[in-house]
Amino acid sequence: MGLLDKLLGIKTGNLSDYVKKGAIIIDVRTPAEFQGGHAFGSKNIPLNSVKSKISLIKEMNKPIIMCCASGMRSGQATAILKKEGLECINGGSWTKVNSEIKR
Repeated sequence: MGLLDKLLGIKTGNLSDYVKKGAIIIDVRTPAEFQGGHAFGSKNIPLNSVKSKISLIKEMNKPIIMCCASGMRSGQATAILKKEGLECINGGSWTKVNSEIKR
């Protein structure tokens, strides 16, 4: 894990544990960014919608892996969900998450 990963709260070492628990992957980029490519099976909930979608996310009743383009927005979303008591991890970029889940 590099310095940037530590600063952004990216903990890729736990991604496989989250996947084993049946985690949901949420990509917090814009719909246009998401349409351009995304992690396999991920759902798109843009960062500016996360707070308004808390009840929907809680209904999923699964651990959450957040991702975006670089880990910045997913780090913000992870903090929001953790404040709500949800089991959540910042996976970083969607390409990184995608490569981790395909192993």
